Amino acid sequence: MRNLVTCVVCFVTVIFLLPFCFGAEPVRFIFDTDIGNDVDDTMALAVIHALQNRNECELLAVTITKDNPYAAPMTAVLNTFYGRPDIPIAVVKNGPAKEDGKYNRQVLELKDDAGKPRYSYKLSPVEQLPEAVAYLRKRLAAEPDNSVVLVQVGFFTNLARLLETQGDDISPLSGKELIVKKVKFLSLMAAAWDGRREYNVIQDIPNAQKMIDNWPTEMIFSGWEIGNSIQYPPKSMQDDFNYVKYHPVKDAYHFYRGLDNSQPTYDLTSVLYAVRPDRGYFDLSPKGTVKVLDNGTTTFEPSENGKHRFLHVNPTQIAAVREALIQLTSEPPQK
Repeated sequence: MRNLVTCVVCFVTVIFLLPFCFGAEPVRFIFDTDIGNDVDDTMALAVIHALQNRNECELLAVTITKDNPYAAPMTAVLNTFYGRPDIPIAVVKNGPAKEDGKYNRQVLELKDDAGKPRYSYKLSPVEQLPEAVAYLRKRLAAEPDNSVVLVQVGFFTNLARLLETQGDDISPLSGKELIVKKVKFLSLMAAAWDGRREYNVIQDIPNAQKMIDNWPTEMIFSGWEIGNSIQYPPKSMQDDFNYVKYHPVKDAYHFYRGLDNSQPTYDLTSVLYAVRPDRGYFDLSPKGTVKVLDNGTTTFEPSENGKHRFLHVNPTQIAAVREALIQLTSEPPQK
């Protein structure tokens, strides 16, 4: 057991130092999230900011698939807390999951000791925020070719609608042509391989089917099994966020999961793979084709010409990923 722990510590140390040794260009990516349905979206955003602190990534924008007025403000609270209040936020229109959820409204309504809002942020009224699909077209059109990694950890609504767009005054390219030209790959938290009806899929089955069938770049699936096998320990949430009196990630975790309970790291794994795909955190399946059945279950058929692969992990990788995610999620803001 001691040898295993030593190996894991050495592995984590090496992968944390690599970006500083080689000065790689930061990964440019867009985070598409249903923040508010599970606290892993909030934790994943904390991981993104920690990776951006290290110059490993640049968060170009957050697009939201949860059609709820508290989702964008919660995102703005986190971006402001981590010192990046100007990151663009765009929202779904006529999308799924309109309910408040367990923590967005609750965190936003918290007060400090003086009775003022606990967390400040700046954001236009939600009804004035850009619509996600139009914003995605605008942002992708402005980026260098083959430069953007998309991370989808919510529903398929925004990206399926993007696929269907035609050329316009933003770009003469269709949505599919823009994706081919600008996107490296798509990392997504979705699907399950045990017959389970995974949440992100079943919330918008028609768009999940449409997008998976027609998406033109490589898609890397972090299935339900991955995040469920890598549990974030409550001890970290209790102890590692106390560098400030009030912490929005800890408050969100409290409302959603309770500070005495562990949390699956579903969305965090998709972010980690998107930014650090070559670190040995995960193994990849052979190429193949994913299908979403009408009941919301997913299948995978190996195929040499397939564009789909999924993550899997062994016990050593589970330990290494858990430790990396603890360190990244709990990393303080730079300022």
